[in-house]
Amino acid sequence: MRTASSASVFGLVFLLGFLFFSSSSSSCEASDSVYDTFIQCLASHSDPSPPASSIVYNQSNSSYTTVLQSYIRNRRFNTSSTPKPLIIVTPLVESHVQAAILCSKNVGMEMKIRSGGHDYDGLSYISDIPFFILDLFNLRAIDVNIGDETAWVQAGATLGELYYRIWEKSKLHGFPAGVGQTVGAGGHISGGGYGTMLRKYGLSIDQLVDAKIVDVNGRILDRKAMGEDLFWAIRGGGGSSFGVILAYKIKLVAVPETVTVFRVQRTLDQNATDLVYKWQLVADKIDNDLFIRVLLQPVTVNKNRTIRASFVSLFLGDAARLLSVMDKDFPALGLKKEDCMEMSWIESVLYWANFDNGTSPDALLNRTSDSVNFLKRKSDYVQTPISKDGLEWMWKKMIEIGKTGLVFNPYGGRMSEIPSSETAFPHRAGNIYKIQYSVNWSEEGEEADKEYMTQIRRLYSYMTPFVSKSPRGSFLNYRDVDIGVTKTWSYDEGKVYGAKYFMNNFDRLVKVKTAWDGAGLFGTHISVSVDVNMEAKPVELIGMTFHQKPPTVDWMDGTFDNALLSPAIPNCSS
Repeated sequence: MRTASSASVFGLVFLLGFLFFSSSSSSCEASDSVYDTFIQCLASHSDPSPPASSIVYNQSNSSYTTVLQSYIRNRRFNTSSTPKPLIIVTPLVESHVQAAILCSKNVGMEMKIRSGGHDYDGLSYISDIPFFILDLFNLRAIDVNIGDETAWVQAGATLGELYYRIWEKSKLHGFPAGVGQTVGAGGHISGGGYGTMLRKYGLSIDQLVDAKIVDVNGRILDRKAMGEDLFWAIRGGGGSSFGVILAYKIKLVAVPETVTVFRVQRTLDQNATDLVYKWQLVADKIDNDLFIRVLLQPVTVNKNRTIRASFVSLFLGDAARLLSVMDKDFPALGLKKEDCMEMSWIESVLYWANFDNGTSPDALLNRTSDSVNFLKRKSDYVQTPISKDGLEWMWKKMIEIGKTGLVFNPYGGRMSEIPSSETAFPHRAGNIYKIQYSVNWSEEGEEADKEYMTQIRRLYSYMTPFVSKSPRGSFLNYRDVDIGVTKTWSYDEGKVYGAKYFMNNFDRLVKVKTAWDGAGLFGTHISVSVDVNMEAKPVELIGMTFHQKPPTVDWMDGTFDNALLSPAIPNCSS
């Protein structure tokens, strides 16, 4: 039975929902109303300076659209019909985050947590019910301590900023994370971020020594305060399922003065099939200092469709030692000295981020992407080499389908040494490589969306015989609503996709989620679910305390992708 106070919260949710789905003017009124409520609430629960009014944007604010769109990295979710947040909260200090969490419960509106916006299915900044965005881009301080080889990194910092700040202090240190310089640290690290040094040092989370998180009750907790269960969960389980990550303390890793990169491309007429097959046999077993990614793309050569295989590498050493390793373990590629480029580690970061040779490291501080496409990504894991016949069949299907490409990322090395239960990220020993399915397009409209989404889904289906099974594994940071979503936060519903992302770690994650956020304040359509039979921690609602269970309202239609039913909120200043 609901109390009067809890009933008022549900009444406000109903009112917001009515306004959200009704006329443009009513939607603007909803935004203004929520804005006023939030300003008052934030002011009473955060430091007075800077004022709360300076960090909250509604549709009437002239900067609203700029703030919203600055960190949308997928044009599929930046259209006139895309649902928009009623307000955007942009914390400047940690107390703003604490207050935003408390106020979100008081208002009863869904909260989306965004750091860099590289969320392939837009789950950090769209919803089909009334919502607001907690946008962390202002919280991007980085404190590098070379003395103890650590750094504190706030969640709103980008990977490019992190790499640059490390390079400022030391030319012999780095960090194993992704190649996209505009990717936000917050989601990347907590989901199990990886990069070109994963065979040497593992994932980003494998170098995580501490963290600061704001829990459902607005408390800031470090590793000691949160305990080892929650610290385990945010290392690969996705931090947004459990709270708001403020910062990570990471362990820096050693990099040599000289590293070497190469890119060798071959088409089917140039023996690409044999090379990809042989790559599978050595990719996870070769020297741990060597990472060789394979990009596979349908292309046209001399008016004929074919597959181009690009072997792109980072080697933590000089070219002479690289050539020795390749001659011994992968001679079929025929790598030559002229294929190799020696450089510093920071220059290799720029190389992998597709900057021109000679670009200044200052470019890593640019938080703006040069271009933003419509895109879709999916993932798989391969545990047994695909035969040459299988590869040739794949090539035919890729050419038949059209534009979708594949990226093979090798595992092995340090990845095989860390137990699958050491962190929440389970995909360790036994996986030869991870596949990323990738399709980008620039054409606007529903027909183009449907065409390219169908292409990538067809290829994913065709790959079923070649990838992991029972369950078919997926990588959390390549969020993919196709493999399952939650409508009710139930255990059974969450396990459909949760077992694919987390394998045998799923049940432990559910226990942590239920203990720390049993009411489901945090999360997205693919978050860790809760177990209603478990006892949840008390959830405080500004003056009240409830032992809450998750909502059972069917608040999503299941198709989600490009089929969100709620209208875009108009520009209220027009």
